[in-house]
Amino acid sequence: MKFELLHAKTVYKGRAFNVRRDTLRTPDGHVVKYDIIGHIGSVSIVPVDAHGLMYFVRQYRHAAKIELLELPAGTLEVGEPPMEAAAREIREETGMEAEKLVEIGAFYLAPGYSTELMHVFLASGLKYNPLEADADEFLSVEKISVAEALRMAEDGEIQDAKSLAALLLARPHLTR
Repeated sequence: MKFELLHAKTVYKGRAFNVRRDTLRTPDGHVVKYDIIGHIGSVSIVPVDAHGLMYFVRQYRHAAKIELLELPAGTLEVGEPPMEAAAREIREETGMEAEKLVEIGAFYLAPGYSTELMHVFLASGLKYNPLEADADEFLSVEKISVAEALRMAEDGEIQDAKSLAALLLARPHLTR
């Protein structure tokens, strides 16, 4: 299947992403337009302490108009390797530093309209060493046992897609 890019135009440049309108020729010869969100990429972290507790953050998400329970996550900075972003984000969002970070997978959040690739890291050897949180983040940290977190995900109590996908990738590495 061959799609041919005929034209691409940036129609919006924002703080976190850009929007691009692509004109493509499809394999059957039709010309179609796609609006694509261009995103630098992101990380999600599954922090597990020595007691088998996972660190989540609860935060208000304006688009959803509710507070969501989520694993720590964040956007890469320009030129920043995902491992460094994960080390930074866990400290900013939970106040904990990870002695060990292991990338356990990656996934596209919404490949139908976004380029955002999220890298998932398992974090262990946690110790308190906070960084200042971003000015627009108001988070509360919640510690939940691995078994309870997996149960909450399975029962629909965790509604954040990136956290659900990260938990699925982490599951083989976790002990209940």
